[in-house]
Amino acid sequence: MGNTQKKSPGRGEEGSPHSKPGTPGSSKSSASSRSQESQGKKPLANGSHSAEENRAGEDSQSCGPGGCGAGGEGVNLDAPAGALPPPLARFKNEGNMLFKNGQFGEALEKYTQAIDGCKQAGIDSPEDLCILYSNRAACYLKDGNSADCIQDCTSALELRPFSLKPLLRRAMAYESLERYRKAYVDYKIVLQVDVSVQAAQDSVHRITKLLIEQDGTDWREKLPEIPMVPLSAQQHSKEEPARVEQEKARQAEAHFTLLKHEGNDLVKKAQYHSACEKYTDCLALKPGECSIYTNRALCYLKLDCFEEAKQDCNSALQIDPVNKKAFYRRALAHKGLKDYLSSSADLQEVLQLDPNVQEAEKELEEVTALLKESLLQTHG
Repeated sequence: MGNTQKKSPGRGEEGSPHSKPGTPGSSKSSASSRSQESQGKKPLANGSHSAEENRAGEDSQSCGPGGCGAGGEGVNLDAPAGALPPPLARFKNEGNMLFKNGQFGEALEKYTQAIDGCKQAGIDSPEDLCILYSNRAACYLKDGNSADCIQDCTSALELRPFSLKPLLRRAMAYESLERYRKAYVDYKIVLQVDVSVQAAQDSVHRITKLLIEQDGTDWREKLPEIPMVPLSAQQHSKEEPARVEQEKARQAEAHFTLLKHEGNDLVKKAQYHSACEKYTDCLALKPGECSIYTNRALCYLKLDCFEEAKQDCNSALQIDPVNKKAFYRRALAHKGLKDYLSSSADLQEVLQLDPNVQEAEKELEEVTALLKESLLQTHG
């Protein structure tokens, strides 16, 4: 953990800053574990004390995950740690190293020495104290001492409200004590701070089921109030905007496909006006989709809206200059507008693109006859 941790202001739910009396070591850890067994502490479902518990050392510059070797070889225990003076920084670094090596009782002792030292020296560094309380809370959580874990997490959150790790650890501790309502609230706050925390997402789903079993359908009414996390405390990864845009694009594509299928079904039922509306909605989502213009042009032809059909075919041909359907349907639109010369030209384009289009041949014969007739009338 340590000074590289992102700053996320927030508010604790209960308790006050404190330090543990004395200098606890491994013997206190064992006692704490036995105390929790007597309190009826149960392990979390699905092994929820997962990797998050193992990250007590993440707040350290010198001994984060992968930051120190087995047994602490090559670790600089005198590395700076925030605003802590060298003796207290060493306690913290030693605690991180011990935690990483699975020596949770000994790590707890080092964090306690650092916390007590800060108080005795009158050090005013909320960030460093928050980290120390959160690290010690991780030790308690590993040792099965959920009550002291909750107390330390609350102290950390009073120093730096809405800090992610103490919120998550306190939620785990509440859950292990079957205090599901408080656990649910903390997990929901975690997701407000950072929606990408998968452990919190999974836990919310799991605890929701437990609360429904425990409190019935009105379980939400029995929850404590869930505070709103200010925007300044919310963490947004660089990938988040791209992910949001991808999701929007996916939803728009799905909506477009649905509208297109609905429009096609309406055409089959000869409900051309309603089909036009569907295709118009499609074009609002994807204005460059050629097939939608030709589909809507067909509907306009069926409704004798020849000018609108011609405009749609023009749009389609701007997107795809060799689209046979667009040329053919524009030819029909020209025919409906009695522009037989333009109709003839479009039909010839169709046949040049594909000489086997029999409908175009028949239309060309008819349009040619109409063109001759109109010319005779003009000169008659």
